[in-house]
Amino acid sequence: MAKIPEATLNSGHKIPLLGLGTAVEPRPPSELVTSIILTAIEVGYRHFDTAAAYETERPLGAAIAEALRRGLVKSREELFITSKLWCRDGHPDLVLPALQKTLENLGLEYVDLYLIHWPVSLKKASQGPSIRKEDILVMDVKSVWEVMEECSKLGLAKSIGVSNFTCKKLQDLLAAARIPPAVNQVEMNTGWQQKKLMGFCKEKGIHVALRWLHQQGVSIVVKSFNEKRMEENMEIFDWELTEDEVKKIGESPQGRGFSGDVFVSPLGPFKTVEDLWDGEV
Repeated sequence: MAKIPEATLNSGHKIPLLGLGTAVEPRPPSELVTSIILTAIEVGYRHFDTAAAYETERPLGAAIAEALRRGLVKSREELFITSKLWCRDGHPDLVLPALQKTLENLGLEYVDLYLIHWPVSLKKASQGPSIRKEDILVMDVKSVWEVMEECSKLGLAKSIGVSNFTCKKLQDLLAAARIPPAVNQVEMNTGWQQKKLMGFCKEKGIHVALRWLHQQGVSIVVKSFNEKRMEENMEIFDWELTEDEVKKIGESPQGRGFSGDVFVSPLGPFKTVEDLWDGEV
């Protein structure tokens, strides 16, 4: 397999333009996740995306340790690891402990990218995986981001960023940030429109949406635990869509992978999905 190309973030660090996500429901056994990640490393993947909320940090860490033991990668530096701050830890005094816990789970000294998972906080006393409407709070993004910056300065995260932020929320953050976010990770659902996209360029197979995203200069995180599909996803780099195809696909409807409706509550900061996304639904 050809080497996955990279892009340079505003932090100066390089990110692979294709990575493997580990958010899967229902959650598979940890041993299976570890085995799948090892397979992905053998196939050629070097970027792995996890999060405290996914409960895949420990199996990813086990896979990294095993890959180093087997010599599948020569050093930790060959890998790009992303994790995310969960909403329950979205308080200034909990950010650093949360990242330290993530590093403990991964068995690493640093992550390559650490993201605020959602621009929402939950009450510190909230428990369990479910999100109760009465626990949803406004995040003090400015204060949380200050600690994210400290995590970067300490070398615990080479790059820091956000996830699921709207243009307005990004503008508000940028107005106060000393270190600008290197990434805003947004989940897109391309599967629902795949048949339509293939109608634009039938001869180019089933990975039209991924290739279109790549041609937008986006680093893509795919979620497939199937080895054959992993290999097929890596084949998007040796062909191109025409300008007309790019234009037509860009004009087609886009869909979010997750609406974030669990954070919507008449009692909370976001009364509607439109409020959460500042109208960018």
